[in-house]
Amino acid sequence: MNVRSRVARLRQAYAPHEHRPLGGYLVALGAYGGVIAGLTGVVRATGRPVPHAPSNSDIVLLGIATHKLSRLLSKDAVTSPLRAPFTSYDRPTGNGEVMEQVRDQGSGTRHAIGELLSCPFCLAVWVATGLTGGLVLAPRLTRLVATALTAIAASDFLQLAYASAQQAAEGRSEPAQ
Repeated sequence: MNVRSRVARLRQAYAPHEHRPLGGYLVALGAYGGVIAGLTGVVRATGRPVPHAPSNSDIVLLGIATHKLSRLLSKDAVTSPLRAPFTSYDRPTGNGEVMEQVRDQGSGTRHAIGELLSCPFCLAVWVATGLTGGLVLAPRLTRLVATALTAIAASDFLQLAYASAQQAAEGRSEPAQ
C-alpha cells in the first residue's frame, strides 16, 4: 500500500465527516523537522556553543517577540500578500488586523499551510524556533530584532490602553439621560 492510500485511509478513519488535510500536516511536520535538522547542522558546522539554559531575560524577550511576530505574520493587513495564496480575505478585525479563511480548493498541503499562516498560535512554534536558533547563531542580531518586536508589542498594548481610557473618559463626560 502506498503512502497516499495510507493517508487517505487514515484521514477517513480519523475524521470521516470533516476535511482534515493529514497529508498536508505531514508535509508541514516534515518541513519543521527539516528546519530543526538544518539549524542543528548549521550550529554544528559553525561550532557555535549551545547554552545549557537560556537566561530568564532571553525567555521573556523571545516570548514577547514571538507573540508579536506571529501576530504580525498571521493577522496584519500589510502581510496579507504573504498569506493570499493560501487564504482568502474575510473581514477586518480592527487595529490593522484581518480575518482570513483557509482556501479549501487545492492540495492538502496548501490547506495546511493556510492554517499555519493564518493562526498566530500555530505560527508561534515556527517563529520561536527561528528566534531560538537565531539566539545561538547570531545572538546580538537576534536580541536586537527581538527587542524591536518587544517594543512594538508594548506599544500596541499602550495604544489599546490609551484608546480604551479615551473611550471611557468620553463615556463619562456625556450627560446622563
